[in-house]
Amino acid sequence: MNYTNQMHGGPELVTHVEPYVYQTLQTLIGKNAVVQTVRDSLRGRVMDVKPDHIVVKVGDSTFFIRCQQIVSVMPD
Repeated sequence: MNYTNQMHGGPELVTHVEPYVYQTLQTLIGKNAVVQTVRDSLRGRVMDVKPDHIVVKVGDSTFFIRCQQIVSVMPD
């Protein structure tokens, strides 16, 4: 946290965005995909893509997956 931010008391968001991965993930919005993470894999519909996370709907459940945790994505 920098000194200016400490004076104003607000949080500072610092994130690493991979622009080509982000752009590719956006092409999957509304489509089914298999998302492999460092923990497991999910098969569902990509509902939204943000610079730091994606939203995947699997059945009645919604998952918010940090982009930093994604190993690979495959259209289904």
